[in-house]
Amino acid sequence: MPKMKSNSGAKKRFKFTGSGKIKRKKAYKSHILTKKSSKRKRKLGKDTLVHVADEKSVKALLPYG
Repeated sequence: MPKMKSNSGAKKRFKFTGSGKIKRKKAYKSHILTKKSSKRKRKLGKDTLVHVADEKSVKALLPYG
């Protein structure tokens, strides 16, 4: 049986933590930043975890994660 391929887009967007959870970047930080507060932009720069309901579908894209 050949190896499964990881989804190339998902490889660039998600990282696994040591405990097996999945990290992601937050959206809405790429443009139209003038109307967003400094506090909001600062919080958007932080990584967060993928929601438990979405973990299964992300793990399917990254079989060797």
